[in-house]
Amino acid sequence: MAMNQIKGHNIYVGGIFCLKNKAAMSRADISHVLSVLRLNPSEETFEGYEHYSIGVDDTDDDNLLEHFPAAIKFIQAGLDTGGGVLVHCAMGKSRSATICIAYLLHRQPGALTPQSALALVRETRPLCEPNDGFMEQLELYREMGCPDDVTEHPLYQRWLYRRDVEESVACGRAPELKSVRFEDEQPMRSQESTGQTVEIKCRKCRRKLATTPFIIPHEQEKQNSAKINPSADCAHVFLHPLTWMRPSLFPSEDASEPAAGATYGAHTDDAPLSGRLTCPNPGCGANIGKFAWQGMQCSCNHWVVPAIGLAKARVDIANKVNVAQGPRANPAIRLPPSMRTPESNDNGRGNL
Repeated sequence: MAMNQIKGHNIYVGGIFCLKNKAAMSRADISHVLSVLRLNPSEETFEGYEHYSIGVDDTDDDNLLEHFPAAIKFIQAGLDTGGGVLVHCAMGKSRSATICIAYLLHRQPGALTPQSALALVRETRPLCEPNDGFMEQLELYREMGCPDDVTEHPLYQRWLYRRDVEESVACGRAPELKSVRFEDEQPMRSQESTGQTVEIKCRKCRRKLATTPFIIPHEQEKQNSAKINPSADCAHVFLHPLTWMRPSLFPSEDASEPAAGATYGAHTDDAPLSGRLTCPNPGCGANIGKFAWQGMQCSCNHWVVPAIGLAKARVDIANKVNVAQGPRANPAIRLPPSMRTPESNDNGRGNL
């Protein structure tokens, strides 16, 4: 099939065979060619063009996301010269379309979604259809804000960590310690002040276990599954990996004996695929939850993968007021008499 121009842009999408149509390339004034496939034609094919190559396969698990910034920079450089840019893969269907969508998202990060950008590309090339993995990467790219550098972004690094976990679990093994991203060891991104922060403590010894940035909300995904029971309360609070969990997640790193309740893979030296979480307070050691790298089903029927959950029956969850926001930031907190207002009734508490 011939190459097709994206509406409103001097960018063309095509398959590998359009490279042989020099007449069409000349009419389109192509000056830059971006190849998105593992096997490239000989360099002689690209004589007279600026050429950039990205070696990926059209599979769900190939990482095309890491190449978005360089590809976008190359496309923009071509457009800035006044020439046309051809983005091609084998068929002009998945990989090349993904790169073009990434470019459109980068140019209009607030106006387009991967789906709307795909619809724009399909107006002139209806066969375009990125695979599911690439669409997921485009959605992540949009969620990141379409940055010029993706590799240092926390969301990208978290995505890589989850991929490592999935690959390990697929082999029946827990991930290696070096591949696990402990969120409390990462630089914290600035967050909007909402006036309150969730704080989770061990019910037995009051040791603080986690706060808002480390909690994984999964309620937002309930709409995607007909099996979700909206009336069921979640029995666990799911967290990102934190440093205090290391003795439970990787007992061989801290002790000669495996942790109680741990389920191991086929290799005796493996970390457990699942097991208990214990309070990090040496004087407590209470059983406060469980983990399962292969995932587990919450009581609301939603699957969380990987799953590191604190049992709500074993912890206390409270909202901590941001003093800068004033005492009304969280009416569920009991206020001292000097800070109470007429609206704060019920013995000094707000509406619970």
